[in-house]
Amino acid sequence: MRAQQLLDRFPSHLVNFIVFMDEKIFTVASPSNLQNDRFYTSLGTRKKNIPPERLLRTRPTFTQSIMVSVGVSALGTTDMHFVEPGVKVNGDYYRNVLLTEKLLPDIRRLSDFYIFQQDGAPAHRALETVRLLETVTPVFIEPGMWPANSPDLNPVDYRIWGTLQEKIYKTRVADIDCLKERLLHEWDKFDQRIIDKAVAEWRLRLAACVNAHGGHFEFKL
Repeated sequence: MRAQQLLDRFPSHLVNFIVFMDEKIFTVASPSNLQNDRFYTSLGTRKKNIPPERLLRTRPTFTQSIMVSVGVSALGTTDMHFVEPGVKVNGDYYRNVLLTEKLLPDIRRLSDFYIFQQDGAPAHRALETVRLLETVTPVFIEPGMWPANSPDLNPVDYRIWGTLQEKIYKTRVADIDCLKERLLHEWDKFDQRIIDKAVAEWRLRLAACVNAHGGHFEFKL
């Protein structure tokens, strides 16, 4: 139902104005699966015939990590912003630091008109956060409209993080400072064409979600 509402409210000519937001935790140790995805094979395929780099790998139980926050759109991208270890991303921090000091100023440099999207994380759907975004953004996709548990509907989730992750972990990451440096370097030269293609898929994914009655639809795309 929510996917259909988004299709109705945001026709093709408005999609390029949507700024899709997301946060992700990156670790010093490489992730267990570079694709951050399920691996599908033909029925009867043997494990020994699957390229080793596509299989799950173990990693240390304890590893340094850092949270990053970005926004992407056909208009361009925000800077990459770090949430330092030990900082709790509650409503106050999200509103006063990530939004007001960092992300919203970045977005305004891209365009005077934009449509702000975020997922339903607790800090995002807090009443004070919703009130702020309704006041300071031209158009805001409110929490009641965005489908819950929907990484397959956010371009950052279904395309950008995976692509960035592949670049970050091509070689071993030595420590947290190396991780930050590599993240900033790769984000600075991230190909806008990848983002444009991912954004162009958005309405197709919404339609697929509707056709699947809210069920899994990746295999239909």
